[in-house]
Amino acid sequence: MENTAQLARRLLMQSISSCFSAVKFHFMRGSKKTKTPVPPHPLTPESTILEIGSHRIAVSVEESTHTLTTLLLINGIGANLELFNPFINALNAVDGKERGTIRFDVPGVGASPPTLLPYRLEGLAKMVAELLDELDEDHVDVLGISWGGGLAQQFAHQFPERCRRLILVATSTGAISIPGSPRTIMKLMSPRRYFQPSYRASIAGELYGGHFRRDPTLIRHYSHLFRAPGFRGYYGQLFAATGWTSIHWLHRLKQPTLILAGDDDPIIPLSNARLMARLIPKSTLHIVHDGHLFLLTEAESIAPVVHKFLF
Repeated sequence: MENTAQLARRLLMQSISSCFSAVKFHFMRGSKKTKTPVPPHPLTPESTILEIGSHRIAVSVEESTHTLTTLLLINGIGANLELFNPFINALNAVDGKERGTIRFDVPGVGASPPTLLPYRLEGLAKMVAELLDELDEDHVDVLGISWGGGLAQQFAHQFPERCRRLILVATSTGAISIPGSPRTIMKLMSPRRYFQPSYRASIAGELYGGHFRRDPTLIRHYSHLFRAPGFRGYYGQLFAATGWTSIHWLHRLKQPTLILAGDDDPIIPLSNARLMARLIPKSTLHIVHDGHLFLLTEAESIAPVVHKFLF
């Protein structure tokens, strides 16, 4: 039988192998076939470009109308900052006051140009800290969804003094976790769903579960928010998290943590949220009757839960 170290090593190698197989598959097919625009996309009115070290990062900052800790939001793989719009609107509607928020596109996604070299989550956490320095934010509350939940965990661990409260949405402990089905995970290995809206609609129910499973046409309601990532950006995000895990240090997190999870999430099974809730000392688990993207589909019901936790 495998001991813990052997199991961790095997899962790590499987994760690395899957990532590089996906990259190899993409380059064998050739990325020049697509005519879909890729980053950097034009800036939207709500965003601007900041020079953060050697990176040029698209950032959206909403000023607060009252004195509350700013909320930093970190999106999932390939996802641009505009996908947070419905949730932020719902959050502001809870008490009629605008909360200060910061969103950004990781390199190679949305309006952020790709980096020359790949990066790891530890390096991205440092980049987030430098972004906060540029914006004169000493500390923030942090919300991360899916892949962004991994970066949120890493930031809270790496810079504990700069993270007051932590919100983990539809995420896991990384390489050592309870995976979704191989069929589902393989669909995540390609950014095709961002480039082809018809393909995204055809797999939405199977990939995202929840409301999209019950109504496959629902994804079209949010299509205007999607902006295709660059291949370097998308696979850079895959590489950044390959082999990464928080499972050995989650018990040391000191921040009050809200864990939000869907009970029909094909990508991140609910058992991952239960595991994190057991490992993080000051954590609260809130289960949503939905799938992976409930921050979109259940924004109005989730916003009060987040609002209460942040006060």
